[in-house]
Amino acid sequence: MSQGFRGEVVDFYHRYRRGYPDAVVRRLVDAFALGPDDTVADVGCGTGQLTLALSGRVGAVIGLDPEADMLARARAEAGEHGVTNALWLLGGDTDMPALHAAVGDGGLACVTIAQALHWMDHETLFARLPPLLRPGGGVAVVTNGLPLWQQDTPWSRALNGALAEWVGHPLTARCGTDEKSRRAYRTALADAGFTVRTRTVAYTDELSMEQLVGGVYSAMSADLLPAPDRRPALTESLTRAVEAHAPFVEEVRVHLLLATLIHEGHT
Repeated sequence: MSQGFRGEVVDFYHRYRRGYPDAVVRRLVDAFALGPDDTVADVGCGTGQLTLALSGRVGAVIGLDPEADMLARARAEAGEHGVTNALWLLGGDTDMPALHAAVGDGGLACVTIAQALHWMDHETLFARLPPLLRPGGGVAVVTNGLPLWQQDTPWSRALNGALAEWVGHPLTARCGTDEKSRRAYRTALADAGFTVRTRTVAYTDELSMEQLVGGVYSAMSADLLPAPDRRPALTESLTRAVEAHAPFVEEVRVHLLLATLIHEGHT
């Protein structure tokens, strides 16, 4: 189902969303013994940050997203970097039966869901994945740090206040990055027949004002993104709120749930 990440939002998303450090890719490769004979599917791939990062480690990657504009940008990025083993499909978590029909039993080494699971019916999704996975394969749920306006820093709290004033209500959602959500995901994975391990990759980053504001815009749906003539006002409001709290340092913690399938009946 479309979440409204289309049009101009795609450019903000591509330019300002956090990427994934190589340490995250290494964790995935090691967890599922990924190699050149393997195919990985990235569900909710967006503009392909994780999909493309994995493309050099496996035989093929499949990026699925319900937004055609996201996939168009991902495809263009793949072309710009000479990536030829990526397939981009319009679809989402509800399309696993169709993906199963396309790749067959055991056709995937891994399914990744990176900073997108909060949009999905995770229990139904996890229950549909086992037949797609080869022995030793599994699912990786990756939450890529807290939202910019939900961090425990003065600049983040100021950003939260300015955004809440702009949208007219408190901002409390953590987009699946909180411990309560991760516990629910772990439970659902175990119920679907997976053994789950947790890993964390931590790093520090410093954002410019442009990256901070662009990151906010990248999280807005097309319906929420201010029209071009209103963006200077929001940009000015956010700048005034946070500028006294520079530098804008993030302590990013990328949480990975690495779920390996117990292959009863699927060997």
